[in-house]
Amino acid sequence: MYCNWGILGPGFIATRAVIPAIQGLSNARILAVASSNEQRAREVALRFGIERFYSDYQAMLDDPDIDVVYIALPNHLHREWTIRAATARKHVLCEKPLSTNAEIVGQPHFARYCSIY
Repeated sequence: MYCNWGILGPGFIATRAVIPAIQGLSNARILAVASSNEQRAREVALRFGIERFYSDYQAMLDDPDIDVVYIALPNHLHREWTIRAATARKHVLCEKPLSTNAEIVGQPHFARYCSIY
């Protein structure tokens, strides 16, 4: 059985380090990649043999086959998409920083979203 990953934001770190590392695991596979640029998502999917690609982040989160999401979006989007992924009942690995505002991360509502399980 595989742990199916989705990649939000196929940038430098994702394509140079994270995707190859996940693909090296025997119990994990990258099932989908999402980018705001459909051509970029398609190119990364073809380059790494990833089955699905999305030009809409939420559409990837709505994919019931995705178990865990790696968030490698620009920093100002980390908080929003971490909450959205958790709300979609996905496990989340988010690049640092979790938010560009430390005060928001410490608020109870943020912790509630991040501990849905």
